Amino acid sequence: MDGRLDPGGLAQHLIDEVRAVARVDRAAVLSAGGGSRLVVIAQMGVDHIDWETGLDSDSAIADAWTSQQPQVVNRSQARSHPGGEVRALVVPLIAGVRTVGVLVVEADAPTAYPPMTVARISALAAPAALRLEAALLFDEVRSLATNEERQRLAREIHDGVAQELVMVGYGIDNALAVLPEEAKDAGVELRTLRNEVTRVITELRLSLFELRSEVDRHGGLTAAIAEYARAVGAQAGLRVHLSLDESTARLPAATEAELLRIAQEAITNARKHAGAANLWVTCAVDPPFAQIEVSDDGHGISDQRPDGRYGLAIMAERAERIRGRLEITPRNPNGTRVAVLLGTSPRRGTLTAPEGKNTGYVH
Repeated sequence: MDGRLDPGGLAQHLIDEVRAVARVDRAAVLSAGGGSRLVVIAQMGVDHIDWETGLDSDSAIADAWTSQQPQVVNRSQARSHPGGEVRALVVPLIAGVRTVGVLVVEADAPTAYPPMTVARISALAAPAALRLEAALLFDEVRSLATNEERQRLAREIHDGVAQELVMVGYGIDNALAVLPEEAKDAGVELRTLRNEVTRVITELRLSLFELRSEVDRHGGLTAAIAEYARAVGAQAGLRVHLSLDESTARLPAATEAELLRIAQEAITNARKHAGAANLWVTCAVDPPFAQIEVSDDGHGISDQRPDGRYGLAIMAERAERIRGRLEITPRNPNGTRVAVLLGTSPRRGTLTAPEGKNTGYVH
């Protein structure tokens, strides 16, 4: 253990340990994702694998979760498996009396995972379950604390500086209403000041919207990103083009939250600093993979202000926290492309809008 409470890293370490003692052609670690579905937090294999994540399904994964006993079956636990001889072992990850996840390993060999191998893998899973529970709990506490702090800041801004700025605006309006005809120069300065106050109030409103935005457990990550992009585009006069592709499976809540904040920061940077007319937001989410891209047709990143570069540093830190990769590149023929990638791209698609998916644009 590298000292970090990182569920994905711990799950990947467990898979690596199991590969050292048994044949493994495919593997995954799944944990609770809310409701009757699990989320994939780590996996290995040549191709993207569509694991069975429903706890109400007829699968060894659901049986292992419920019974808290290892399950060995001659059937793949991946919906995307083409068929053929396969041996699957599902080991529940139990911390105390609670199941916190399952380890799934498969081999294309019907005699794999005899009782002695099952015992060795179960012995590796037992301490890993305790570490994984601690990491998942830490993620949950951090997420709750962050959300509570964001809501507190939003309330303070709304009830404090936002209200005071509105009163300043009213004061300027009253001064303009009683200004003598001959004080034209003062009137020009007051109107300039009033426009600046209006601009700052608009910025505050967008900041409040960002602080209060969360990934709704029923709406999904792409819905939250699209809602934010639409709101920002409408406020800033940007033409927003959306391409959304999200599977029914969900990423861990903490990962979704970080991806949402990265997308928000990229959209905010484009609005504030790029001088763009168009904004393209593309989302492809197929757990444990995710690719979010925000592009604009502005003047490029080299001319951005220092506070925009500070936002880029924040995005890089968030991507690192979820073991993702941030890419910032020029857009051809002009503008900037910001993309965050989590995991390896599924073979069936990348950041393109597949036919029949939720695509389109809004003003």
